[in-house]
Amino acid sequence: MKIEVIKEEFSVCKVNDYQGINLTDKHCFIGKTDEECSLVCMTENVPSFTIEREDGWKALRLQGILDFSLVGVLAKIATILAEHNISIFAVSTYNTDYVFMKTSQFEKALTLLKENDYIVE
Repeated sequence: MKIEVIKEEFSVCKVNDYQGINLTDKHCFIGKTDEECSLVCMTENVPSFTIEREDGWKALRLQGILDFSLVGVLAKIATILAEHNISIFAVSTYNTDYVFMKTSQFEKALTLLKENDYIVE
């Protein structure tokens, strides 16, 4: 499986609402539940009205469109990284999955994935 390195730095944020969020940014992920409104965006685009934020994330995108019938794609990657104490934050879109990890662990994660037959571009 091919994995694309996304060059930008990311932040994971908590916001009160999404008014003022630029949804035309290159990468912008939002999630809303009855308990919170979350935002994952490029660090350079973190809004000033953020309640909480965690900076220092890098991202990988699983290449291609993943069919909904596929089983264990994200779990396999998570297991490889977890076995080496690398924590992830995953976001799924309609087409594919994105795997975020702290910048300090990113190079180690890339090496581990390559060692496990992933093609990292």
